[in-house]
Amino acid sequence: MSTSTAAPVAGPTTPEDPAERIGALRDAIDACDAEIIELVRRRVAISHEIGALRAADGGTRLSLSREQQVLSRFRTALGPDGAALGMVLLRQGRGRL
Repeated sequence: MSTSTAAPVAGPTTPEDPAERIGALRDAIDACDAEIIELVRRRVAISHEIGALRAADGGTRLSLSREQQVLSRFRTALGPDGAALGMVLLRQGRGRL
């Protein structure tokens, strides 16, 4: 019976400078933030369109049951702070009550 052992994966020959790694990670956060900002802008535009359609159809400005669904989804995914984030997003889309 033949046994084969794989060679260990070689790491970098010199450790990465922590300041360089922090800089790279901060660049990654900045890229995430840019995506989040763009998604929030899209979400706000969609929410405004829904509000305009509801108003044009004689409906109320907001749907409390829908808002509860959104908050529940954020709370489930992200915990208590997730619900707070969800509320911020709802306010962005509909304004303060």
